[in-house]
Amino acid sequence: MKIIKRNTLRRGGFAGLRETRMVMNPRIFRRNRESGTSSGIGRFCYLADASFLPYGETRMHTHEDMDVISVMVQGRLKHAGSMQDGQDLHVDDVQVQRSGSEGFSHNEINPDGAKNRMIQIWVIPEDSGDEAEYQMFHAEPGKRTRVYGGPPDQTDTVSARTAIEIAHITAGDNVTQSGRSVVYITSGEGVCAGETLTEGDLVETRDFKFKAKTDSKLILAFEI
Repeated sequence: MKIIKRNTLRRGGFAGLRETRMVMNPRIFRRNRESGTSSGIGRFCYLADASFLPYGETRMHTHEDMDVISVMVQGRLKHAGSMQDGQDLHVDDVQVQRSGSEGFSHNEINPDGAKNRMIQIWVIPEDSGDEAEYQMFHAEPGKRTRVYGGPPDQTDTVSARTAIEIAHITAGDNVTQSGRSVVYITSGEGVCAGETLTEGDLVETRDFKFKAKTDSKLILAFEI
């Protein structure tokens, strides 16, 4: 098991955004990959733990050949862009934007006078010829919510062999995942393989088992 702690990595950012990059796949970022970051798993190639300054925004920008997943942890976010312009995201909302062959543009805006917090994930699409697609999910207490990945004969999520799930568990409960996985703790504290994991820890492991010491929220990435 490998543990990467957020506070050991560089805090960077641009425009009205400040972020710590936790996952940067070397095939994508090459020389720009930051030291100490994870390579991810499967087509999951990027994860950043970000905060927007009060009334901050990223400004309009474009993504091509990349699916973008945004997980709201604190505060609000106003989405502007080529898909579902004007959508608001609140705590525990998860936005999935599939680029398809045309790509998409968006601006992420903090509408409030206090910092917010969002986790952004990138996954390389398996078929860049698919149509652009937009989905919204809400992760609920005590549940494990799949927001990305699954077989092609379903429409609940974007079909892909790389799965992203959000797990919200109460103190004393367990979350497990067989095989290889990359897991990020967005809040809470628990124990895995005798190690205490807390908010801001990213884990690369096999046969993950986490017992929560406090109410906890996790992001799990694995192959299906």
